[in-house]
Amino acid sequence: MTPFTLRPALAGLAALLATAAVHAAGPLYAERGTCSGHPGVALQVPAGWCAGLVADARDGLRMPRRLLQVAPHRFWIVDMGNWEPRRGRLLELRTDIDRGQPGRVRVLASGLDRPHGLAQGPDKRLYIGEAGTVWRTPVGDAVQRQDVITGLPADGAHPLKELAFTPDGRLLVNMGSVTDACRGDDQQQPAPCPELAGPQPRAAVYVATFAGADFALQSFKPLATGLRNSLGLASTTGRDGTVHLWQAENSVDYTDTNLPAEELNALKEGASYGWPYCLSDARGKAMPARGYEGRARCASHTAAHAAWPAHVAPLQLLTAPAHLAASSPFSGRLLAVWHGYRKNGQRIVAWRLDEQGRPSGAREDLVSGWQTQAGMRPLGTPAGATFDTDGRLWIVEDRNRSVIVVAPRQP
Repeated sequence: MTPFTLRPALAGLAALLATAAVHAAGPLYAERGTCSGHPGVALQVPAGWCAGLVADARDGLRMPRRLLQVAPHRFWIVDMGNWEPRRGRLLELRTDIDRGQPGRVRVLASGLDRPHGLAQGPDKRLYIGEAGTVWRTPVGDAVQRQDVITGLPADGAHPLKELAFTPDGRLLVNMGSVTDACRGDDQQQPAPCPELAGPQPRAAVYVATFAGADFALQSFKPLATGLRNSLGLASTTGRDGTVHLWQAENSVDYTDTNLPAEELNALKEGASYGWPYCLSDARGKAMPARGYEGRARCASHTAAHAAWPAHVAPLQLLTAPAHLAASSPFSGRLLAVWHGYRKNGQRIVAWRLDEQGRPSGAREDLVSGWQTQAGMRPLGTPAGATFDTDGRLWIVEDRNRSVIVVAPRQP
């Protein structure tokens, strides 16, 4: 796509090294009582709820990023392994089998190239996003792989493919930028940025459409551009049936504490959201990015719906399913998984949805407390989450290779 030779994903490599160092130190979470049949751990959760440690490195987890319930007591997990190609796996976790027993965690597929996205389609098959391929398989005792979208670019700083289905059965796919800020080896930042050009631009969200009895791919094209790295994608629906598409933006890597803001963007077909020319300040106001002062025309790009604290690194967006009880602390909300290791990250947050299906009001910190506390817990970085049919929230935390459940506290 571009003439640039690129550095590796430094943040990912740093996290990998930090994880290895933590594991060399010994046990991670201290166990405190029980939660939903699992050892309890000290995290901050809604009143009347608890957090339990379901699985960790002792079960063979290496770098879990996504999970989905496929049947009662059965979860499929996408495990990246690390940031090197072909180290990823698709795993199955049986939560009704005790630790150390055969069959608790088994490998369904291995040698995957930096897998990240995991979504269930309207055809009931599971879709897995590797760096260069999106494929699907029925849920069963063995994987029956069918490649759906191939030849995707797997190079650069942001090769991961996030996946999310819309209510009408379209598939949103992240196509992250090659560079952090369109800076080449010559340290120049051209305008226009070549990553946004050509038939397959980067820094974009793509949409795949399907049809027919076998849900065959019909088209795959850009939906919106100027989005550096869209590792959070979701949709909400208003009471009038209007569907809103949402993107969580991992913004440019400044060393400043409060700049630039991460963003929540309302996706519109054909819109440009500013990368690499413009970004948001802490108040959500568009401003020229460094290197593009005097050249950026920020008014020509779509402004962010909301600004989030800098460096929170959103890694997933998800909506609470309709089957949740109205009394659930997750009901009627848009959730975001903030993976960042700095003070504002390491948490799962939410906003209530208004009648139009748009997140509004004050932020709620639903699950937090992953900062280091000696003898209790290590620094933790949640990477993904899902709900089960009982309304419990399941979390994969990649720094400590763990699966955590948040469930109602039993007497």
